Amino acid sequence: MGTRTFEEMYKGVPPWEIDGPQSEIVHLAEQGEIRSAVLDVGCGTGENTLYLAELGFEVVGIDIVPTAVEKALNRGKERSLAATFLVWDALKLQELGRRFNTVIDSGFFHVLPDKKRPLFVKSLASVLDLGGTYLMMCFSEHEPGSWGPRRVTQAEIRESFRQGWHINTIREAKFDTNLGSRKCNAWLSSITLIDTGIVKGP
Repeated sequence: MGTRTFEEMYKGVPPWEIDGPQSEIVHLAEQGEIRSAVLDVGCGTGENTLYLAELGFEVVGIDIVPTAVEKALNRGKERSLAATFLVWDALKLQELGRRFNTVIDSGFFHVLPDKKRPLFVKSLASVLDLGGTYLMMCFSEHEPGSWGPRRVTQAEIRESFRQGWHINTIREAKFDTNLGSRKCNAWLSSITLIDTGIVKGP
């Protein structure tokens, strides 16, 4: 799905808009898995970002969809929370000019086409501190049907982060939705950057 499609979806209420943070993000924060400064890639309307800001984290949320970022900014102002939101291309993170200890991703990686995955991994490495962690949740192949984003296998995750990274864990998780009690099958991965040299690679 392109930016225009997401723009149209954010004019309404897409299925992932749940009026609060994803429960898996809450769990990660409670377990001490998230460290400042934090980058939220594909932040949407900012609920995960704002939750972390409320906890005292220094956090930046980015999304390529202006309508989503505008809603996130408004929510931050309404709640008087010190979160930064930017309209930004996740394939050009190096242009942010700063680094982070943690990058969270709740539903971005699975929208990338195959050819853009290596570009994103390199972009990610350009802003993550050495020893920093990428916490990524994506649709898994165990989600039935064909609606929504493409499914991602464990093997695809491992292949994408084969060089310069250490995969700490990949575990089963659930995406919260606004579709009644429905939750969607996901993989939640914890991946640590161990070699910043991959940024300079081919």
